[in-house]
Amino acid sequence: MSKRTGRLAAFAALPAAALLTVAGSSPVFAEEDTPAYQIDLEQLNDSGSKGTVLLSARGTELTVWIKSEGMVPGQPSAQHLHGSTEGHDFVCPDDSADTNGDGILNNTEATVHYGDINIALTVSGDTDAATSGLAVDRMPVADKEGKISYKRTIPVSQDVIDHIKDLHVVQHGIDRNDNGKYDFEGAGKSELDPKLPQEATAPTNCGEVTGAAVGSVPVGGIETGSGAEGAGVSPVAVIGTAGAVSAAAVGALIVVRRRTASGAQAVAKTGGAA
Repeated sequence: MSKRTGRLAAFAALPAAALLTVAGSSPVFAEEDTPAYQIDLEQLNDSGSKGTVLLSARGTELTVWIKSEGMVPGQPSAQHLHGSTEGHDFVCPDDSADTNGDGILNNTEATVHYGDINIALTVSGDTDAATSGLAVDRMPVADKEGKISYKRTIPVSQDVIDHIKDLHVVQHGIDRNDNGKYDFEGAGKSELDPKLPQEATAPTNCGEVTGAAVGSVPVGGIETGSGAEGAGVSPVAVIGTAGAVSAAAVGALIVVRRRTASGAQAVAKTGGAA
């Protein structure tokens, strides 16, 4: 076997766990036996926000990685898994969901499309929708560049695991008057809690968990409305240092394995000669 074939074989033999980091930062591949799904977050309310989410399930524990940008610098961002574990199919909304025509898609208008909070993605404490849905003090805070990096493993119900493809991620928080903070002058009071500014609770982005490889098929059609289709999701489980999908790396690994297999067949035919 040539040195080149040997190097390819050595690379192909690397376990997925050895490919978990890029430049010592975010995970690239989940473990081989762990189902995982990538979601692209797309802006709502003309926020300019975007991001990538990786959901990785092991038993009834769910690990959530989020990397997003275009958030309000220095401000907390409420974030949740929305949707249904009862077979209903919700979607991310588009601008037409602003039914009162005030130019802001508030959370009540959007919930018709993306469903109620299922899990509050807090940085600490419980994740119950009722007690932590608006726990802004336990939500991640964007850095001075408006970026959020989040990772947490949380216990969830079997229903969440079974219906993971029916759920999706929403982050909240906009800066309507561009003054670098949430205030009442930008969009008034939140319809969810008058003590909070509308800017703090309005959705800034949304990404659907569509096309996942686990979970039951949704019963019936779209629950309500006709929101825009969210970006697809792949069970490949890849997320780059900036939240970008590393499909090229997966393709390269497949090519390596094919070349290695071809090399092995050639060696066998020549009786093991180099």
